[in-house]
Amino acid sequence: MIESGESYYDDLFAKKDLQGESFAGIEFEECRFEECDFSDAIFKNCKFINCEFSRCNLSLMNLSGTRLFTVQFEECKLVGVDWSKADWPSYHVDFELRFKQCILNDASFFGLTLHELKLEECKLHEVDFREGNFQQSSMTYCDFSHAQFMRTNLQEVDFTESTDYAINVLENQLKGAKFSRYEALNLLESLGIELVD
Repeated sequence: MIESGESYYDDLFAKKDLQGESFAGIEFEECRFEECDFSDAIFKNCKFINCEFSRCNLSLMNLSGTRLFTVQFEECKLVGVDWSKADWPSYHVDFELRFKQCILNDASFFGLTLHELKLEECKLHEVDFREGNFQQSSMTYCDFSHAQFMRTNLQEVDFTESTDYAINVLENQLKGAKFSRYEALNLLESLGIELVD
């Protein structure tokens, strides 16, 4: 079992059903989580360092005061997570977060500074990126349907092969960002430009 106040190093947690459980003050380092259900779980003032989550359900997880550093999520469900509740020390800008083939619908990254964030083949429907700083991030092969971008720093972000984004070029910083040619036409919509074949 996982207990509050404990430290776990190089442990494997597989097929744990901890839905709706509450944990506080735990430190996980070099741990791997496989096929666990942490939906609705609360992790308060915890630390995840160099950890991997694979095929886990983390929807509506509460990360109040929790720190994440070099954490990878693969094929995970992370619907409705408010990432702004976690603890992101201001002296750091790159927390080495990586999401691959994850569902992050209805999540919030509002106001966060997360340079070099990695999002690969993810669903990001209605995700809030407003006021955030995501310079030099990689957001490739993702679906951004109804995601919100406003006063967002997207300089040098790679959006290659991503689709369905609505990014106003006048309200966001996009210098050096990369877009696939056909999808980049979406950027012109915010300028009221009509394209004719």
